[in-house]
Amino acid sequence: MAAPAYNEAANIAAAVTEWREYLAGHPAIGAWEIVLCNDGSTDATGEILAELREGCPELVVVDFAANRGAGAAIAAAIAHTRLDWVVLLDSDGQFPIANLDAFLDRVRAGEADAFSGARIRKADGVAYRWGSAASGAVSNLTHGTRYRDYNSIFKVVRGPLLRALALESSGMNCSTEITARVTELGRTWVEIPIEHRERGGGARGWRFWRGARDRALFVGYLGYRRWLLRRGVLRLPEAPEEPARGLTERAR
Repeated sequence: MAAPAYNEAANIAAAVTEWREYLAGHPAIGAWEIVLCNDGSTDATGEILAELREGCPELVVVDFAANRGAGAAIAAAIAHTRLDWVVLLDSDGQFPIANLDAFLDRVRAGEADAFSGARIRKADGVAYRWGSAASGAVSNLTHGTRYRDYNSIFKVVRGPLLRALALESSGMNCSTEITARVTELGRTWVEIPIEHRERGGGARGWRFWRGARDRALFVGYLGYRRWLLRRGVLRLPEAPEEPARGLTERAR
């Protein structure tokens, strides 16, 4: 499991506890770990994570001295994962780890290399929902896909495939980029309906209008990149080819 954390003192203890209890107690999950990147938090997030590590040796914490953005944080967390499958999610408590129940059998069956959670009902304000829908529609158009929730961060991806992605986003566009980069490699995401709930506490780490502007620019960049790839101006990196293994063998 990999996630970023920035000023999540109000949520991080509950989130990590929920994840740990689920992963340790689920009969279908073997080896597991939780990799969190503390993205230069200025509240008590770092201290809370240090305390949680004392009772959870499976918890790995990557610390940034200064805030670098969610994209950089999740890329660092992914780079420190080691097992065959990685679960991606946020540390704000909006994605219940129990959503993983709907993924396990399909992962174990080897149905795909990449699975993405499609939020049945997004527990965000109207403006955020509209922005996500608009950027998702443009991304689907430029990549020739029809995903219901292009921007969902709740994903289950084969570890070698995910760690091979050269992610570039620094802010909140990391989930959109991961969807696009895996699509570029010719992989098809399998979408599975999931629950999405309101934040348990604290506030979002980015402002709406600045975030909307950055997302529009980044989606445009991804579309332009796709155009260059199709014309051979950019070279697509080779993806790992080893077969996926089930979560009962090694899980994150």
